Amino acid sequence: MSQENLESVLQESRTFPPPREFSARAHIAGMDQYRRMYERSINDPEGFWAEAAEELHWFKRWDRVKDDSEKPFFKWFVGGKTNIAYNCIDRHLDDATANKAAIVWEGEPGEERVWTYRDLHRQVSRFANVLKQLGIRKGDSVAIYLPMIPELAAAVLACARIGAVHSVIFAGFSAESIRDRVIDANSKLVITGDGGWRRGKTLPLKDVVDEAVQGCDCVKNVLVVQRDPGQDPFPHQWTEGRDHWYHELAESVDRLCPCEEMDAEDMLFLLYTSGSTGKPKGIIHTTGGYMVYTYLTAKYVFDLKPEDVYWCTADVGWVTGHSYLLYGPLQNGATVVMYEGAPNWPDNARFWSIVEKHRVSVFYTAPTAIRAFMKWGDEWPQKHDLSSLRLLGTVGEPINPEAWMWYHTLIGGERCPIVDTWWQTETGGIMLTPLPGATPTKPGSATLPFFGVVPAVLDAEGNDARAGYLAIKEPWPGIFRGIYGDPQRYKDTYWCRWNGAYYFPGDGARVDEDGYFWIVGRVDDVVNVSGHRIGTAELESIYVEHPAVAESAVIGVPHEIKGQGLVAFVLLRGSTSDGSDDLRKELNELVVKKIGKFALPEKIIFSADLPKTRSGKIMRRLLRDIATGQALGNVTTLADPSVIESLKEKYSG
Repeated sequence: MSQENLESVLQESRTFPPPREFSARAHIAGMDQYRRMYERSINDPEGFWAEAAEELHWFKRWDRVKDDSEKPFFKWFVGGKTNIAYNCIDRHLDDATANKAAIVWEGEPGEERVWTYRDLHRQVSRFANVLKQLGIRKGDSVAIYLPMIPELAAAVLACARIGAVHSVIFAGFSAESIRDRVIDANSKLVITGDGGWRRGKTLPLKDVVDEAVQGCDCVKNVLVVQRDPGQDPFPHQWTEGRDHWYHELAESVDRLCPCEEMDAEDMLFLLYTSGSTGKPKGIIHTTGGYMVYTYLTAKYVFDLKPEDVYWCTADVGWVTGHSYLLYGPLQNGATVVMYEGAPNWPDNARFWSIVEKHRVSVFYTAPTAIRAFMKWGDEWPQKHDLSSLRLLGTVGEPINPEAWMWYHTLIGGERCPIVDTWWQTETGGIMLTPLPGATPTKPGSATLPFFGVVPAVLDAEGNDARAGYLAIKEPWPGIFRGIYGDPQRYKDTYWCRWNGAYYFPGDGARVDEDGYFWIVGRVDDVVNVSGHRIGTAELESIYVEHPAVAESAVIGVPHEIKGQGLVAFVLLRGSTSDGSDDLRKELNELVVKKIGKFALPEKIIFSADLPKTRSGKIMRRLLRDIATGQALGNVTTLADPSVIESLKEKYSG
């Protein structure tokens, strides 16, 4: 990535110190304390992380905190034995936390359920025993395709409790996407629901799973959770011998299930994320390091207190839901809000009604959602009492200063610190972030590194730069352990630059005069649509499956609500460059079938050709320039420069 490829970034001079009353009660109460802790975390990482780990329960203490003898395959808490479900639930049962609300759930139609930590222990134990009854054992892979209901949390924690590897699949993915993930992970069991709700409509989850598992020899059983216990189930098909009602099996199992003693490096979960090759990557996270990192980041970034009601709006199908809806907050004994549906159902004030009703104090959401709230109008949050909020957070993509200021002023009432967090599926937890009681914030900046994180901005040669590639020098406990079944792809993708001396996250960044980091977007061909990272190669291969399509190129473009939208440039077979509205409809239907509705493009442009180098490489940079109205860069390397003018006319036409 050269300087000319960097997006221009607004120079932001506004700075907001932490509110004095917030800092007075914060875990980390000022920059002096942050600097002392940070210096220790990078000068004595083993001592720092050992102290953090000792706040949690271990069946057997570790022999070594960190093992980097097989770089880049790092290990943490080597020889230690623990269980993350124990630390989320069991260790809270001997004090007042046992009878405190662990999960406060609200369904889209409006019903509510509350599970205390004692309730959660019973629910997870029963779920774990049902898994055992179906033959699931330590090390087996379990795919989970559920709506955002409490049983989703129970299923995830039950897998962790018995040492099964969970692979949660977002309940908006298509049958083909599920099949790819089930086969790659060799999942023996799929857990799904009879249905769910989204924007006032029911989701036929069981039907999607039925289609997905056809021909999947690895799947022995499908476990079906009833969305509305005690009510008539959603319409669905049933395969005797393979399909099982969860509630029926749960009636006959023991209410207690001991935790499996897991090695710190035993696999905890797989989570699939898109890659630039088109094949989803199974990101491996193990038990001990991920456990400690999510515990400590949740504690300090969200400044969690016993009285907090914490709401992360992410779906558990994404890593944010894993780390900061379930594992991080529950290890800290927080009360967690879960919501099933859309933020604009039945009206645009739904999120704010939830904040008011449940007295939410910590609210963590995506810039995509914030921009949607802004577009809907100030009157919706103004209808509700948001005075319970004391801390706001953002995640998933950079937030533009205008949205940051709206969030700060209208939602936070100018009294709530904002933690603008940068991290990835691969990092396991938050890497760059303000600490709310310590860090002065700047709208749009992720500010400074979390403890143990050593970031840099480098040029292509590995020299320090003001703008260039984001790089991470030292390993941290939450770092993923590779790509499932493909260790070489792990090395080639993430340790491919600067002689493997740095982790390469694939994002561009700049650093300002105060040492604050500003993320400026992806440097590869992965786009981020409403917080969903989608590989363009994966999308392009879907368009080419249509018999009328010879080739395609997909790019991300700025979008007011989603952060990035998609534009597809499609080259048709034969001599025509004109596609019909019917063909556009067919291509959109194909995308929905293969990926899901969230991957639909904003535009499909039919073309006689695409801008290519003489070696045949599509110049996506030029397509982005056309779509965003930027001045075109160097076109002398194109095989046919006249293609550019034709595409400009079609795009603006």
